Amino acid sequence: MSDVPHTPAAGTPAALGYRMPAEWEPHAGTWLSWPHKEDSWPGVLASIPPIWVEIVRALTPGEPVHILVNDRAPAARVRSLLEGAGVAMHNVRLHEVPTDDAWMRDHGPVFVTRRSQVGSELAAVDWKYNAWGGKYPPWDDDDRVPRHVAEILDVPRFEPGIVLEGGSIDVNGCGSLLTTEACLLHPNRNPHLRRGQIEALLRDYLGVRNVLWLGEGIAGDDTDGHVDDLARFVEPDRVVTVLEDDPRDANYDLLQENYRRLCEMRDERGRTLRVATLPMPSPVYHQDTRLPASYANFYIGNAAVLVPTFGDRKDEAALAVLQSLFPTRRMVGIHAVDMVWGLGAFHCVTQQQPVAGAGGAAGKGAAT
Repeated sequence: MSDVPHTPAAGTPAALGYRMPAEWEPHAGTWLSWPHKEDSWPGVLASIPPIWVEIVRALTPGEPVHILVNDRAPAARVRSLLEGAGVAMHNVRLHEVPTDDAWMRDHGPVFVTRRSQVGSELAAVDWKYNAWGGKYPPWDDDDRVPRHVAEILDVPRFEPGIVLEGGSIDVNGCGSLLTTEACLLHPNRNPHLRRGQIEALLRDYLGVRNVLWLGEGIAGDDTDGHVDDLARFVEPDRVVTVLEDDPRDANYDLLQENYRRLCEMRDERGRTLRVATLPMPSPVYHQDTRLPASYANFYIGNAAVLVPTFGDRKDEAALAVLQSLFPTRRMVGIHAVDMVWGLGAFHCVTQQQPVAGAGGAAGKGAAT
C-alpha cells in the first residue's frame, strides 16, 4: 500500500476537485470502438462484430452506448447490424472517428467528475497511448481518440504526459487504486519515471490517495500485466480476484502471490480489504498460443454485468460469484473464445462515462 500525504499539483484534476468514480457508480453511457482490424483477430474477424452487437444489446436497456466507427460507410453497416438484431437504437450513438483498433478501455479517455459552484462537471483524462509498449503499430489514430471524445462531449481534457492504459488501473471511487508492477513499471511505457513519480501522477489526475500494487499478470497477456485480468474492486472495501486451482498451471503461483498481497492490503480508510475469489477457466489456446482468458475481465453496466464465458465447466460458477457480488444487476454471459484470440475481453473494449458529479461509491453493486 502507498498512502502518503500528497499535495496535488496546481491545475491538475485532483487540485480542481475531480475524482475517478468506481465502475459500478451510475453511467451516463458506455463507449466502444467498432472492430475492424484483421491482424487483431486473424482468421476469425468475421465472428467479432456479432459479439459487439451482443455487448450493445445487453447494455442499451440501462444506458446509452456510443460507438466510434471509421467513416460513414462503416457506420451504415454497423447501424444495419444493430437494427437487424433488434437493438434499441434510440440508445445508440454512432460517431465517425478513425481508430486503429477496438480496445477502447486502453486508447480511450478516463473520465473524472466533480461537483462545483456551477453544477456537476465531467472531464476527460488523455493519457498517451503506444499500443502496449510499441507492440502493434500503427497507433496514431487510437492515441487521438480521447481528444475526439472530449470534443464530442464538449468537456475539458487533461494531459498527464505519460503512457497509461485504462485496463492497467481499477478504482473504488473513494480514493484507492489497484494496479500492477509488471505493467506500470515496465520500461516500455515510461522508463524515465520511478514508482513514486507514477503514484504522484495517478493521485494528481485521478483524485486517488491510496495506490495498491499487485505483481505479475496472467499467462498470454500481451499488455504486460493489466489488472483487469486479475482483480477488480466490487465495493469500496472489497475486491474479487481470480485463482487457479491447478498447481501445475503457469498462472498458479503468480495468482497465489497476488491473492496474498490483496489479503494484506488496506483501503484509503485503513480497512483490510475483503477478498472474494473467481475461478480461472481451463487454459484457452488458439493453435499453440495461450490466450489471456479470465473471468475477471467483466464489465459493470448500469443494469447488467457482461461476463466472458468460454464453454467451460467453470462458467456457471463464475457467473454465480459475480451475481452474488452484484445482486441488483443482470448477469450476461457472452461466449468469448473468438474474442479473446484478440487478447482481450469485455472490460478491454468498454469505457464507462460516469454521470457528472455523481455521489460516492455505493456498496453491494448498487445499480441506477
